[in-house]
Amino acid sequence: MIFTCPFNVRQMFRLSDGGTVALDWLMSSDVMGHAVYIDNVIPKDDKTPIVLVIPGLTSDSNSPYLKHLVYNTAKCGWNVVVSNHRGLGGVSVTSDCFYNAGWTDDVRIIIHHLHREYPSAPLFVVGTSIGANVLVKFLGEDGENIPIAGAVAICSPWDLLIGDRFIGRRLVQKLYDRALTIGLQGYAQLHQPRYSRLANWEGIVKTVDTYYRRNSSTNYVDKVAVPLLCISALDDPVCTKEAIPWDECRLNKNIVLATAQHGGHLAFFEGITASSLWWVRAVTEFLGILHSSPYMHRQYKVQIPGLIPPSEPSIDQSPYISVAEDGMVAAVANEPTRTDEFEDSSEIIKPTIAMAKEDRDQQLRESVPNDVPSESQTHEQKSSTCNASCHGATSLIKRRLEQLTRHSKKSIWLLAYVAIVTSWPLVGSAFYFFFKRKIKNISPSRLQKK
Repeated sequence: MIFTCPFNVRQMFRLSDGGTVALDWLMSSDVMGHAVYIDNVIPKDDKTPIVLVIPGLTSDSNSPYLKHLVYNTAKCGWNVVVSNHRGLGGVSVTSDCFYNAGWTDDVRIIIHHLHREYPSAPLFVVGTSIGANVLVKFLGEDGENIPIAGAVAICSPWDLLIGDRFIGRRLVQKLYDRALTIGLQGYAQLHQPRYSRLANWEGIVKTVDTYYRRNSSTNYVDKVAVPLLCISALDDPVCTKEAIPWDECRLNKNIVLATAQHGGHLAFFEGITASSLWWVRAVTEFLGILHSSPYMHRQYKVQIPGLIPPSEPSIDQSPYISVAEDGMVAAVANEPTRTDEFEDSSEIIKPTIAMAKEDRDQQLRESVPNDVPSESQTHEQKSSTCNASCHGATSLIKRRLEQLTRHSKKSIWLLAYVAIVTSWPLVGSAFYFFFKRKIKNISPSRLQKK
């Protein structure tokens, strides 16, 4: 699939450890054909939703599937930004820290920066492949205290240890494993001076399973506190269905798990020419429904320990960010310090919440008949109403996904056509090798008997 998507803004973020992250933006106004922003600068009070995209392994904003996602999301009237991993997107690694399958600090920095810069704009996040693993892990780590309205995880590996065993199981998996290895080798060669100086290969080999266990997002599914749509294909040749945390997703009321029989890894092709991706339509529809519903996650401003006051902005006024030694982050901008902001917020929020609770209790007392004065019964009624509302929203989303799945089945036969056309020489060779061995195993005596 060839697709061009002109990103009109690039922002460079310099972290306190010397690392650099590139953000590539596509404004909805550039796709819709009408000017909204002056010099592509989003106003502080802009309410247009923002979608942050976290790419997969060795992917960046130039990847065709990401361009397809970004363009179609911008067509829905939303601003989209791709967060390139360290060392990708044409930006060199400028520190002694690299990205990995469980590195959530950079994502946390970018999300909190976007929320501070555009507090009126709902923020959604979409992660693909390894980016989905990073996203779910981040959601579980931060729980309720997160400025995200909703999220989507596409083709997540879930359990990296199971995925490591699966990727070397059969010929198809070994081919994908080789392709991913080539991409990582290119990444390592690009930053060879730093890798050669820092690498401890003997230590890496001894701790690889520990790394996989600690960075698997399946360990954090039960702690996800925002609406999250997870899409996986049961025939994914890279991320096996054996790693999908079925029970954990069912038990978490904030998660909708959608699995399709076919789709491969980040594929789900549609149309005679395979020019569109089904999961992109599912993402835009889910986010659209969520944005127009009362079930978006909303965060109160609460004090986060460890934040340091921001320093003075640099000469070029780029949106740089500082990271504290304990891992917490703060933006570098001409704004009041985070400490002052949190103190002011707490003074306003606490009495506001107390007044809201007092008004709510008063209304409940007035609405409850005299013969039913029990507070526990009132609590049960409220809980049942909330559960019914949540169940209704989940059912609506699931019905929408089922409709999309039924629609996509019409073109499933096209997947076979695309696979045969694009990989027939390899498939032919594989079949020849397989049947050649089978024929050799048939003895002449057995052939005579038949």
